[in-house]
Amino acid sequence: MTLILASGSASRRAILQSAGIDFEVDPADLDEDALKAGFAGDLGDLALRLAEEKALAVSRRRPGLVLGADQVLDHDGRLFDKAKSVEEAEAKLRALRGRTHWLKGAIAAARDGDIIWRHRSACRMVMRDFSDAFLSDYLARAGDILTKGVGAYAYEGLGAQLFERVEGDYHAVLGLDLLPVLALLREQGEAPV
Repeated sequence: MTLILASGSASRRAILQSAGIDFEVDPADLDEDALKAGFAGDLGDLALRLAEEKALAVSRRRPGLVLGADQVLDHDGRLFDKAKSVEEAEAKLRALRGRTHWLKGAIAAARDGDIIWRHRSACRMVMRDFSDAFLSDYLARAGDILTKGVGAYAYEGLGAQLFERVEGDYHAVLGLDLLPVLALLREQGEAPV
């Protein structure tokens, strides 16, 4: 059997690789902006819809077990997307500074064009009230800030210094809640029991 990750996320790839999982990468080609447009409701539902659509798009053209995943940042009920410029990333980090936000993630598995499994996660992220000098230093040292995900931080590295407290699974913060995925893979015969 073949496991396919319907995501181009380097973080998701690294999580599966570090767990010793064999898989292929085949990113879904979706217009996420169209799916997000006009969405009303809990942003966790949006993350699940995006994950399902990714899994289905790839599953319709490829045999095997397909994992779709997505994550949204919920700041007081407002959706934060990935920053498109360093200035936008800086503005987002300023808006999150000293505040609490949620990373709402979802994973969906599809086989033969049908969703066979769903999982949702929610991580409470309490960002510390860092100084402007720290923020400037972070932006200078963080590397390509535009690849750091919806929060403009890479929690597995320098981005951890932005936080006072995090409640939730470490891998879910990074974008793929690993233990439920491993359980699914064992159940589907894709990983050793």
